[in-house]
Formats: sequence, structure tokens, C-alpha cells
Amino acid sequence: MTEVVLDAVNKVYPDGFHAVRDLTLRVPDGELFVLLGPSGCGKSTVLRMVAGLEEITSGSLWLSGRLANHLPPRDRDLAMVFQNGALYPHRNVRGNISFPLEVAGENAADSHERIIELSRALGIEETLNRLPSTLSGGQRQRVAMGRALIRQPGIFLMDEPLSNLDAGLRTELRMEIGALVRSVGVTTLYVTHDQTEALTLADRVAILRRGILQDVGTPQQVYDDPATTFTAAFLSAPPINLVRASVRADQNDGVRLGIGGQELHMPWSDPRATALVSRHGSSVTLGIRADALRPDPDGQISGRVRALEFHGHEWLAHVEAGVALVDTEAFRDDEPQQTGQEGEPGLLRRFLRTTGIVAEEAPAAPVPHGGVHRRSDLVFRLESRSGISVGETIRLSIDAERMLLFGEDGRRVDKVER
Repeated sequence: MTEVVLDAVNKVYPDGFHAVRDLTLRVPDGELFVLLGPSGCGKSTVLRMVAGLEEITSGSLWLSGRLANHLPPRDRDLAMVFQNGALYPHRNVRGNISFPLEVAGENAADSHERIIELSRALGIEETLNRLPSTLSGGQRQRVAMGRALIRQPGIFLMDEPLSNLDAGLRTELRMEIGALVRSVGVTTLYVTHDQTEALTLADRVAILRRGILQDVGTPQQVYDDPATTFTAAFLSAPPINLVRASVRADQNDGVRLGIGGQELHMPWSDPRATALVSRHGSSVTLGIRADALRPDPDGQISGRVRALEFHGHEWLAHVEAGVALVDTEAFRDDEPQQTGQEGEPGLLRRFLRTTGIVAEEAPAAPVPHGGVHRRSDLVFRLESRSGISVGETIRLSIDAERMLLFGEDGRRVDKVER
């Protein structure tokens, strides 16, 4: 049984940058587990710690029931595929695939059939005698996968293997990777920043932000029942509507949610109403996906259609409804601010100040939890224009069962089902 367990793992670099914070995950035998998040969230650092390419600052890493914090990479029974494939340019495809077997001292004659069988499964059998420089990007990634899988590792690590490919090829290889990994049955950790890759590939997915675990579950769980506003927003195209709402509980009338100058009613028969009682007089964030809104003459929300966007298979309508939309970037993490890396925007401002291009700025006032966008638009989907025109006033109804409730800390108010 090959499983990966990270128990309260931290990674702090010498300059003080806290890349991964108290990460606890369990990847059982044979699971295709995806680490998802924006650039710089710590997902590749996690993969490199599992591989033994980065030291763990604190916490425990267990591989197949064995503490592996200080095991050298060669003793971890794993193989890794990088973003660029990292093939040996002077060796042909056969030589690249067979290299791990040669290092292990296996007889070339004994490995011949395995190479042929694996190359056939990867669709590169006809390229075995070609050099990497003559291959397409997709073929090179298939060779890299073949080199990793040929010695049948217990753990397979993939660090954004499709990010350098065009969209059509990514779709094709995405399906092939999922089918191949599951047919082999090897425990796989797959890193990506692409939501579509994560949702289509994963048995389970973990979402990271600034080194902190935001959510973990099956693709459907984290999409339909996200634990944080960040998860809800990151797994959303078009963007989810995150609306600030005031809470007013009434003993006889349930809970009323004020959004702008309008109100939504939640009766006591709705279990979520009970979770809102303690927030009477404060604010919450409503998460409403674009397909949970629809035009309805009797709808709870009214607004003016500001824009219509044609997307081929659907239209997206933007409605000015006078509501305050919440910006997920303004939510504070529970952890202290990371230090040691200022980030590109901060470095750019500092450079401009030192060169005299811009003046020193006064300290900015604290941003309240949530923040607001410049426009108070709600976005919803239409299969056709349905007679709706820019500039007209319409009413919208909400699929109340799909409405998500988040507190001012960005975490779900109602229970997350896992």
C-alpha cells in the first residue's frame, strides 16, 4: 500500500518567507490527488518536499507508513514529471524511457517489451528512434511520462506537465493522463493552477492560497459546497457573485438578508437560517453562481442590464443591482502576514519611488473585510438573449438552495458537507 501523509508540514525559507503553513493531507493508495492554486501558493513547494528536493522545516512526511523527512530522493520510490519534460537531448526516445532501468542495472533485453508496451499506451511507439528536438511538445511530455512510469514507482509526481502546451493539446493529454494513471493504479500528486484540469482529472483536489489549505474534497464537493470564498471564486467561470448582505433575524419571520436596498427572505424551515441567528445585526457574504440566477417577473432582485456578452454557447448578462460585491483578495487569512517577499506590485512601487517617478505614499487606511469592486454588477447566464436588451430593467430570482453563506473571515457560515 502506497500512501502519502503530510502532518502539520511547514516550509520556511532562510529569508523568513513562510511558503507552506501547517499543511495536513492524506493521499491514499492509488488516488489521483490534485494540488490547485494560483502561482506562488506553495503547491509546487509541497510536491518538492514530497520528492525530497526541499527540506521540511517542521511537521512530518510519511510515505507508505515510513517517516520520510530525511530520506534521500532515491529511497522514496517515486518518479517526477516536470513542466518542461527535462529530457536528455542526446538520447532518443527509447534511450530516455529506458534510462531509469539502466541506472537500476536492469537487462536491456528484459526491459524491451516493457518499453514497447508503455510507448504504445502513450501513443509514441513510432517515435522511439527519434531525438527530443524532433518531437512536438505533446510528444515530449509523453516521453517524460514514460520515463517516469517505466520503473513502476510507488508514487507519481507531476508538476504542471501541461502548462506549456496549447489549449487543444492540453485537453487531449489531460484525458490521456487521467486514463493512464488510473490504469496503472499508481498514487499520483498532480500540481496545476488550471481549474479545468483539476476538476476533470482529480479523484480529490486540495486548494491552496498563500501556503494555507483552503479546501479539500472531490471536484464536485469543492465546487458545489466550497468551504471558503476563495475556493468558491477560484473554481468559478464566469466569476461567482459574492454579495455583502446584512442579517436580521425575526422570531416569527425567519431571517432577512439585506442586499443594497432589497431583501431576501430565509424561513426558519431552512437549516441555514439557524446558522445565521448569531450573526443578527452583522454582515455575511452571499455566494451566487451565474447559473443560480434567472430572469423572473416575480424575482427578489431588480436591476438594469448594463451589458450582454456573447460566448457562443451562451450569453452573460451584467445587471447593475445596487449591491455591494465582495472582493476575495481583501479577506484576511487567519495566519499572520507572510514576510520576506514583498511581491511584484510592492517591488514595483518601491522602484518607482526610489527613481523619483512617483512620490512616497501615505499609509493606506485599513481595508475592511471583503472590499468592494468598482461596479455593483450581478452576472448571470442566458441560453439566448430571450428578448433582453441593454438598458432595460429586469427582475431576477435566486435558486435559494444553491446560495452559499460566508462569514467576514471568508469561511462558510453553514455546515460544509464532506
